[in-house]
Amino acid sequence: MTVEDAGQSMSWARADHRHFPPEIDVTQPSVARVYDAILGGKDNFEADRAVAEMAHRAFPDGGRAAHINREMLGRAVRYMAGQGVRQFLDLGSGLPTAQNTHQIAQGVDPGARVVYVDNDPMVLAHGRALLADNASTIVVTADLREPDAIWSMPEITGFLDLSQPVGLILNAVVHHVLDEEDPYRVVARYVALLAPGSYLLLTHFSSSSPEARALEGVLLRTLGRGQLRTRDEISRFFDGLEVVEPGVGYLPDWHPDGQVPAVPGISELLYVGGLGRKA
Repeated sequence: MTVEDAGQSMSWARADHRHFPPEIDVTQPSVARVYDAILGGKDNFEADRAVAEMAHRAFPDGGRAAHINREMLGRAVRYMAGQGVRQFLDLGSGLPTAQNTHQIAQGVDPGARVVYVDNDPMVLAHGRALLADNASTIVVTADLREPDAIWSMPEITGFLDLSQPVGLILNAVVHHVLDEEDPYRVVARYVALLAPGSYLLLTHFSSSSPEARALEGVLLRTLGRGQLRTRDEISRFFDGLEVVEPGVGYLPDWHPDGQVPAVPGISELLYVGGLGRKA
């Protein structure tokens, strides 16, 4: 499969974002399944693996950066749970992988409630099957670019108390919102909707290295999405929030569980992110 073929067979990237196909088209790559392939998962198809292979060639780190990002999710969710947050809204959650948000939060408090939101029908199907016996976690289909629609969904409002603090998770997803779709407006609207005491976790591809910029080219050509931004541009998403120390930066530096590499490689430089609290 060529880059051009993959670009012609995208899933939601160039479709009407209000339309969700009634079934999964295995010939079309999707953002969620490409990430699954990069992470070494099994819930992906040839079209997704073709894009993942192109991404690996452009950014040859063996998928290490994706794992660094997942590790950041774990540390941040444990931090929020440690601050008393007991409900989480994970937007653009992707396919279930080991140590996902519900496992981390419910490891602190088994009663913690988690809602996963994604617009890929495969996420909905797999999530519901995986979580059939978990009464504290649900999966819904929606488009994260529509904050007000998500905030009024009966499935969500009947499951979470949005008048109370929420851990809002935008993990490795905002770089798939293009400039023309006004990602700053989208994120700012979520921040406005959050109750005081809520947190925003956001991680984002950074344009810090030539390899990262090459990866951006692959994602834009194949999925139509994957727009890198600078550290300063990523920091803007936290405007109006109290940013938890050490601030917005490279993920390995945020509350590390172990020793951080003295000389960061391309994996350590791909993502920039942080955690902000709404006063």
